[in-house]
Amino acid sequence: MKLYQIFFLIVSFTVLSQEKEKAIFFGGFESNSQWYLNDTGLLDENKNPTSHPDNPLRSNSFLFLNYKYKNWSAGIQGEVYEKQALYGLNPKYVGTNVATYFVQYKTEKIDLTAGYFYEQFGSGLLFRSWEDRALGINNALRGGRAIFKPTKYVTFKSIYGQQRTGFDVANSKIYGLDTEIIFSDILKYNTTNLSLGLTYVGRDEKSNLENPKFNSLTSGYAGRLSLTHNSFYISTEFDYKSKDAVVQVVDQIDNNLIKPGNALLFNLGYSKKGFGIDGTFRRLENMSFFSERGAKGNSYNDRIMNFIPSLTKQNHYNLANIYVYQAQPNVILADKDLVKAGEIGGQLDLFYDVKKGSTLGGKNGMKLAFNFSNWNALGGTFYIYNPQDYKTDFLGFGKRYFTDYNLEVTKKWNSKWQSIFSYSNQYYNKKMIQETFGEVNANIVAVEATYKFNATKSIRVVGEHLWADHDKKNWAGGTIEMNLNSKLSFYISDLYNYGNEINFNPNFSLSNIFNNPLDCLRNHYYNIGGAFRKNSTRIALNYGRQRGGLVCVGGVCRVVPESSGLSLSLNTSF
Repeated sequence: MKLYQIFFLIVSFTVLSQEKEKAIFFGGFESNSQWYLNDTGLLDENKNPTSHPDNPLRSNSFLFLNYKYKNWSAGIQGEVYEKQALYGLNPKYVGTNVATYFVQYKTEKIDLTAGYFYEQFGSGLLFRSWEDRALGINNALRGGRAIFKPTKYVTFKSIYGQQRTGFDVANSKIYGLDTEIIFSDILKYNTTNLSLGLTYVGRDEKSNLENPKFNSLTSGYAGRLSLTHNSFYISTEFDYKSKDAVVQVVDQIDNNLIKPGNALLFNLGYSKKGFGIDGTFRRLENMSFFSERGAKGNSYNDRIMNFIPSLTKQNHYNLANIYVYQAQPNVILADKDLVKAGEIGGQLDLFYDVKKGSTLGGKNGMKLAFNFSNWNALGGTFYIYNPQDYKTDFLGFGKRYFTDYNLEVTKKWNSKWQSIFSYSNQYYNKKMIQETFGEVNANIVAVEATYKFNATKSIRVVGEHLWADHDKKNWAGGTIEMNLNSKLSFYISDLYNYGNEINFNPNFSLSNIFNNPLDCLRNHYYNIGGAFRKNSTRIALNYGRQRGGLVCVGGVCRVVPESSGLSLSLNTSF
């Protein structure tokens, strides 16, 4: 059945239903398109100008329709990738097809879903299915889900299905059970919340190997406990994944290295008006979990079953996102200087509002935010030659991956002026994180000022600088953003790695950089664009360059290549 035929049936049924009972029909449309251009001024590391792909015009479009009538609801999503998906996204996304659909029946005690669905158990370290279009992730399950709430303090969930990959599903079956009990409701506590959760997830995938030394069914178990009392909160979760083949390279399953995996997450904090402190500790060992073993390590997050974000500050300044940490749940036994079986570390967040009228706060007060994060490889003994093996110390710290000290000061000077000062000191181990080479020590400063002309008109100016002792070294950046009214805004920005000493000319020297700029890999990553909003519709147009590297959303990242072009995005809901 074609997409337009399904759309017609839903609309027709909605119109008929509304004659008798109140029904709701809603949906939306999103489109992101780009025309990739040849750019002779933007060189890659092979001294080649970036060029457009064979299909320079590419587009990702999504049409989603939802219908609700009494306790019933249904939905469908069609996707169009013409002629292919945007650069850097999963090549499985190509053409036009119905991507997901579902039918759901829901009451206060029963929730039944058939078709594609999204779900999360606990923190997601063992299982999470979700959609993020910016990252090209949609790992919905196609099958069935049942949720039963016999009382307000007990919830049972069960799932079964196959995970989406492109417009198809993976060659495995996924099973899951989750139970959550809220003891504070049972005990009728007023200021205390206490809950317990238990989870089981199974992935059944038959192997093509002769005489595999691992079971087709890999089982995961988890328990979690959460307590809040007034302004204090504490939570913990432990996850265990049964023995399975370790995959170090995509589609290369090692029948001789069979290991279990586990994860420990602990969070503790205190929060009240004007003050908050939050600490998180996490230990991961061999915790990658994919619906197909061979998918482990793929660069598109395709067929990923769990959610392992990097627990660091989510920076909103461009230069602070160059050396961004990625969680390290994988096992790599490459050489004596590159061995890892997971990660151990955490972060600390501190927020404080300086009172109005104080010496430091002044008339309008001031907000201070401090973040510290540190991540290391697991300590232990690693054997890189045949047979490969490893033994970890549970609380052992190995080589350092990443450290970040971050301070942010927000000051409102009056009803029109506001400024933000941000400083970050970072250590980034490229060899251990990206499996390339080198270590980077960086200092990043960003200064932002916003002036409001009136309730809807404002201008925002940002200046940034990064000092680094390795890689592409020093960067400078700036952004000017103008909001003309509540509907129309424009911006212009540029990032320039002026300190880059990577060059292609053996006779290159810094003294002749201005005479022969293409001898050195120094690039301006400029962008200019604007957006128009009206009601629930937003249209944005942008022209410029994309810096190659990581694009991250909520601590999950994907790699994007360097590119130049014109992009257009449209979002609307109805």
